[in-house]
Amino acid sequence: MITFIQGRLADALPTQATVNVGGVGYLALIPFSTFDKLPAIGSDVHLLTQLIVREDAHILYGFYSAAERDLFRLLIAHVSGVGPKIALAVLSGMSIGDFQSAVVRSDIAAISRINGIGKKTAERIVLELKDKVGVAARWEVATGKNAPNGADQHTNDAILALISLGYKQTEAQKAVQAASQQIGTAAASEDLLRLALKVLA
Repeated sequence: MITFIQGRLADALPTQATVNVGGVGYLALIPFSTFDKLPAIGSDVHLLTQLIVREDAHILYGFYSAAERDLFRLLIAHVSGVGPKIALAVLSGMSIGDFQSAVVRSDIAAISRINGIGKKTAERIVLELKDKVGVAARWEVATGKNAPNGADQHTNDAILALISLGYKQTEAQKAVQAASQQIGTAAASEDLLRLALKVLA
């Protein structure tokens, strides 16, 4: 599996980016959220990736952040009828925090306003993801005193990453909690995730 590509940004459009890696151009389909964060053409760039293999093609999807890739994986793995195209539409049409908040609040109207997603698809997303991202209730985008601090964000990012890999929410929470007790709650989400995977193994 190709987990990331790093090289020089050769070309970029709102829906795709080409990265020159050692003289080989890798084309990755991207959401608007990633396009907005890309550097200037010719600059060094690092994209996290997900490779989707079909009978007629191998398609690479690129993401600027782990949170974007985690949500992409969560959607295509746990919502029936939702493939990469719709998952990219979600990332392009709504911020991750707003989407998680909409799922938690069962806000069908907000999700169905995303281009390419109808009411039935929005209902299915909420129904099938609500339990999976129930943890998002603790870190949905909020203001003032309700906003999570850095440590909470790292913990919740690690939990969501485990859920996106197929672990149940309860076991993901326990594993991350055990990991944070070993290396501290201020640890980076990537470090918490690696240790939590060892705990689960």
